[in-house]
Parts: sequence; C-alpha cells; structure tokens
Amino acid sequence: MNTKFSIFIQAPREKVWNTMLQDSTYREWTKPFNETSYFEGDWSEGSRICFLGTDDKGNTGGMASKIAKNIPFEYVSIQHLNSIENGVEEPWEGVSFENYRFTEKDGGTQVDVENTDVSDEYMDMMNEAWPKALEVLKVLSEK
Repeated sequence: MNTKFSIFIQAPREKVWNTMLQDSTYREWTKPFNETSYFEGDWSEGSRICFLGTDDKGNTGGMASKIAKNIPFEYVSIQHLNSIENGVEEPWEGVSFENYRFTEKDGGTQVDVENTDVSDEYMDMMNEAWPKALEVLKVLSEK
C-alpha cells in the first residue's frame, strides 16, 4: 500500500529542505518514528544511507537505503533496500520508495511525502507518526 502526507510550511523551500535533511534537525523531526532516530551516510544521488535507531532493549535497527534521486530543494527519493536488525541486513520485500516533494506555494513550501509498498504491519505506525513528524518539521522550519 502507499501512504501520502502533506503539510504547508511558512518558510522558504531551501530552509525546509535543509531542516529536513541536516543531521541535528533530522534527529528532531523524526522522533515520532523513533526517539533515537538518526542517519549514517549522505543525501547525494546514488549514495548509500542508513536510517537507524534503537529499540527499548537498546538494539539498533533500521533500514539500509539508496538515494535514488536528488534534485536540491525540489525532490528527493529514497529506495529502501534492506532492513537492519542488530547490524545485520536482511533484504527488503518488494520495492519501497520514500519520496519528498518541495513546492513553492503562497510564500511558503508545500511538502508532500509518499511512501510506496508499505506493508500492512507498518500502516498504523505510519498513519500515526507522519502527521506528528511533519508538524515538528513545520515548527523547526518556521523558527
């Protein structure tokens, strides 16, 4: 299944983009997914990037991914390749992308997020966490 979420942020596209992708603010806006969320790697097109966090037992897990497309300040597409459990990568089922589009609108930025091929077991979490995460991104970007 696919999920789609949007938010309007009263800030320039460049500021929203940088707030979303720089390490310190990424760790803040992604807390609704995992309180210890962070990434290793970089956002350049073709690069490997891992999205990680720890569970309540202190185990590290997440996703190993590739930046499929990066058009600065406009669009970034992440292809999720493998899940990570305690440092061990397991192939991801299907082809899953996480796409972000940044559109100038009414003096601010419309952020649209689409997740493709989301398994049923993660749908409730996605539907709960994404609106909260985007609201945190909005607050951080509008500062």
